[in-house]
Amino acid sequence: MKFAITSKGDAKSNALMHKMKSYLKDFNMEWDEEEPEIVISVGGDGTLLYAFHRYSSRLSKTAFVGVHTGHLGFYADWVPDEIEKLVIAIAKTPYQIIEYPLIEAIIRYKSGGRETRYLALNESTVKSVDGTLVMDVEIRGQHFEIFRGDGLCLSTPSGSTAYNKALGGAIIHPSLPSIQLAEMASINNRVFRTVGSPLIMPAHHTCMLKPVNRSDFLITIDHLTLVHKDVKSIQYRVADEKIRFARFRPFPFWKRVHDSFIDG
Repeated sequence: MKFAITSKGDAKSNALMHKMKSYLKDFNMEWDEEEPEIVISVGGDGTLLYAFHRYSSRLSKTAFVGVHTGHLGFYADWVPDEIEKLVIAIAKTPYQIIEYPLIEAIIRYKSGGRETRYLALNESTVKSVDGTLVMDVEIRGQHFEIFRGDGLCLSTPSGSTAYNKALGGAIIHPSLPSIQLAEMASINNRVFRTVGSPLIMPAHHTCMLKPVNRSDFLITIDHLTLVHKDVKSIQYRVADEKIRFARFRPFPFWKRVHDSFIDG
């Protein structure tokens, strides 16, 4: 089996990476950073997000597993004291594949004929480069509202515990293929009105954002922040692709929620 390891880059994570690399090679596994069948992330959720984007072109062929070297993560379910156990499991044990939904973002431009496509594991946000964000929001091709406020956040179920939760969004189990739209400080008064609640949309629905008075935006795709100019529309939906996690033992989602936010 071909494997690769991504590290957070600190001394502890790098030491674990080198140790695991040596152990796995002892089991005759092949180090391959270009076409790995399994990618081990050593660090935290941010490290796994980096690994996801690095290998996003081969999601159907690569499975991910996380080792967290800091605080408990939602994607990293092994701790440093367990790496020998994990190495043996990877080398000797058939693993279960668990798939999580992703968000597809397609940005189209006023110049026409050009579009940019991204995949996000956690979320994508849209903010104005300066001033209030004003966006027409369409759902399934029908106008829903004009949003005015600081920004909008579109999240995956697994990303619903991140920025989305801080915005008052719901926590969604990753077995439900959906996207969630949450508002950032919307303006609501006698003149302007938004629904004011997070919206959860199923896989067959699209959410289209169309600029009203500006066309330059700060758009985030997970940990990446990009400025897009001359934007005509931003389309979000549940992506056809999914991220695949290699599971060697149970890792219940609600237990992770409990341990992270209630009693870890």
